[in-house]
Amino acid sequence: MKALISNDDGINATGILYAKKAVENLCDTTVVAPEIQQSGIGHALTLYDPLRVNQVTLKDGSKGYSVNGTPTDAVTIGLFEIMEEKPDIMISGINTGFNIGKSELTTSGTIGAAIESASFNIPTLAVSQTVSKNDIKFENGEIDVDFNFAKKMINKLAKIILKKGMPEGADLLNLNIPENPVNEEFEVVSLGERMYMPKIQTRLDPRGKPYYWIGGNQCEFKEKGTDGYSLLKENKTTLTPLKLDQTGDKELLKKWLN
Repeated sequence: MKALISNDDGINATGILYAKKAVENLCDTTVVAPEIQQSGIGHALTLYDPLRVNQVTLKDGSKGYSVNGTPTDAVTIGLFEIMEEKPDIMISGINTGFNIGKSELTTSGTIGAAIESASFNIPTLAVSQTVSKNDIKFENGEIDVDFNFAKKMINKLAKIILKKGMPEGADLLNLNIPENPVNEEFEVVSLGERMYMPKIQTRLDPRGKPYYWIGGNQCEFKEKGTDGYSLLKENKTTLTPLKLDQTGDKELLKKWLN
């Protein structure tokens, strides 16, 4: 069995080591990730600049590969240049901070890497962990977060995926770990609406010209059975099946055209 491990937090992120450790008793692991932090880059692919790949030594002494591009670049190079055969499983993460809701999900580089893998029919798992410290979500490198529970849940889920393959109707799975989990079960949930409501900060540069920071306020999660409610209100580990096919109802479209 072989596993490809990637992320959007960068090759030196703490979370990616825990993702690797979670499955190294099940698979031969190959770690290929962006050289630096790439959160919010989504499913972007580098087409106008050359990409460089460097072999690096990870903190546990093992070998990894850094790519000076996006998470999607890293997965593409991992699959078609570094690995000699298609992996049995791909894991994207462990991301620092949750990835939930319909609206911003595709802005996530963690999900972007997972989408790229899943598009080649590779069983794929995107993993994120809730953290209360907002200042560490976009750190580039090692952080002080305990990912041991996430590691345990990844291992548990990976065993099922490697034995059974992906569940019918799902192209990839989105796993979110609470900061203070109440149990070791998977809560199967739907996507909520949003993670954040956009908030724009306007500032002035030294010449008096405005510039902008895009931020957001965390939404309230009121709908039971959705990822945000179960993860943040109930402290449950959430698992959501995702599909790549975004095709809507064609018959309704035909009626609309007439």
